[in-house]
Amino acid sequence: MSIDKVTPAEWDSLTKALDNVNRPAHYNKGSIEAIDYIKQQLGDDGFVSYCMGNCYKYLHRWKYKNGIEDLRKAEWYLCKTVEVLGAKSN
Repeated sequence: MSIDKVTPAEWDSLTKALDNVNRPAHYNKGSIEAIDYIKQQLGDDGFVSYCMGNCYKYLHRWKYKNGIEDLRKAEWYLCKTVEVLGAKSN
């Protein structure tokens, strides 16, 4: 397949498959994504704590390990926290 012949939808699916922040391939095996399973098991309050713990982890290590990618992961977990808390407040 030539990159010149790829449709926008095909490009999106290819780039999403390679996204280590939003859709890491190693977390999308089986019938349920790992993050959804974790939320299901922990409930909202436990899940918020889990997400905030990951925020702290990625904010602490970004300078020493994966740079901007770790900052994006911290942002992702913060957005998940806001999503859950926002849904609870409505």
